[in-house]
Amino acid sequence: MGQHPDDMFGDENYPAYTIGQAAEMVGSTQDFLRRLDEAKLINPHRSGGGHRRYSRYQLRLAARARDMVDQGTALEAACRIIILEDQLEEALRQNEKQQRGAQRQD
Repeated sequence: MGQHPDDMFGDENYPAYTIGQAAEMVGSTQDFLRRLDEAKLINPHRSGGGHRRYSRYQLRLAARARDMVDQGTALEAACRIIILEDQLEEALRQNEKQQRGAQRQD
């Protein structure tokens, strides 16, 4: 049995948006989103028919990339910066979680 629609749309990783909707929401072109896929910043879900579907999380990444490109950063550099920032944020989150666990064991 599938998820309830309210659960799916509350999930920031649920691929709810078509490429046209995503481009409009990000303020970019569909080609720009395809280029982000090629640069491996985002990997949109593919529908049964092969159409790209984007999550809110992916749209936030795309908007960050668009802002950086608009400010003059090369697309590939913007994508790499965003990927590294996200990896650092996740590492910091994991470190904090481990430190909290260690403190509880003391």
